[in-house]
Amino acid sequence: MTETPAALREAHHADVAGGWLRPAVFGAMDGLVTNIALIAGVGGGGVSPRSVVLTGTAGLVAGAISMGLGEYTSVRSSNEQVAAEVAKERRELERHPEAEARELAEAWVARGLPRDLALQVANEIRRNPEEALRMHVREELGIDPDEQPSPWAAAVSSFLCFSLGALVPLITYLLGFTSLWLALGVGGVGLFVAGAIVARFTHRPWWSSGLRQFLLGALAAAATYLVGTLIGVQGGLG
Repeated sequence: MTETPAALREAHHADVAGGWLRPAVFGAMDGLVTNIALIAGVGGGGVSPRSVVLTGTAGLVAGAISMGLGEYTSVRSSNEQVAAEVAKERRELERHPEAEARELAEAWVARGLPRDLALQVANEIRRNPEEALRMHVREELGIDPDEQPSPWAAAVSSFLCFSLGALVPLITYLLGFTSLWLALGVGGVGLFVAGAIVARFTHRPWWSSGLRQFLLGALAAAATYLVGTLIGVQGGLG
């Protein structure tokens, strides 16, 4: 059976408009970096292993909730803005259909389409109000009104992935080990693995993506460790 163009497109391209990949990746990376840096900071200050676990757990819960709420609000607000612009474009098409058709044709002419053909196609599309609206929104706003990301998908994926990422540097403490450097080492491995996994979607070399994420997380951990060491428990943390 011959595949339709839509089926071919779905088979050859990843879904980049579903609203889950970006917050999932960002959530996992942020969870890893945030808790690694947080644990490095309090660990560098000389607090007890119990305090490290308490701090890391609080960071996990607070960060996951913050990420989930932030992603939901961000995506919901963006979708509402798009809906307002689509409604505005719909009113323009209803009030000035001929002018809007000429505007659409001019956009195609600017891309190299012959003027007569552009006008013919624009006027033909005008016969179908919904398709005309979709085409105008794509050309003028650069978006597809039918493919907006889900705020709930963004919120849930961000919440869960942040939690998983933030849990990694806590694992050794939860298993009974008390070495700060062991926890940071496990966190570093998590950073590298997460970066390598992202390369699957971006088609970058896995080792390059993993190393980049490891180095960025290491810089954050080094900075907070230095701060924790300078302040120390004598500065009021103990």
